[in-house]
Amino acid sequence: MRKKDPYFFGYGSLVNRDTHQYGDTHPARLGGWRRIWRHTDLRPVAYLTVVPDPDCEIDGLIAHVPGGDWAALDQREHAYDRVDANAAITHPKPDPIDVAVYTVPHGKHGQPTVEHPVLLSYIDVVVQGYLREFGEAGVARFFNTTAGWTAPILDDRAAPIYPRHQTLSGVERDLVDDHLKTLNVTLIDKA
Repeated sequence: MRKKDPYFFGYGSLVNRDTHQYGDTHPARLGGWRRIWRHTDLRPVAYLTVVPDPDCEIDGLIAHVPGGDWAALDQREHAYDRVDANAAITHPKPDPIDVAVYTVPHGKHGQPTVEHPVLLSYIDVVVQGYLREFGEAGVARFFNTTAGWTAPILDDRAAPIYPRHQTLSGVERDLVDDHLKTLNVTLIDKA
């Protein structure tokens, strides 16, 4: 029996193809999970993770892990655990594949705080990826299927802290800002 090719399911910055070099990427969906903003002591700021939610399905991107070499991706996602997601993934690949998703397990994360905020530059990267992959409707689904928007968000757009930050067009920036305004999000100024 042939070994299945390894893939990961990205649901945050990994949806933005400009943040990684992984190939054979395809839009996909993860059922039974929801994105949420969380902080872990392994990182100075908050990031997205996924938590079980039987009533939710999220868009994302699957990408091939060449040669099954998870080391570089595991290092990038060092604050997360890699878990099997085969039963929860819907994807367009005709051949069977093994799909993993990165998640911060319950008990290893907490609510974002002013000391550990969400970075606006990170949100920008994620939304840019969703816009490119799924259009404006996909961006709206991203915001609607992500919990924790009461988290403090640091406005670092002028001097991005997120290491894989991207330059956004005016339209992309306005799209992010409009969704955050609709959610009544207050940005913290970078000191």
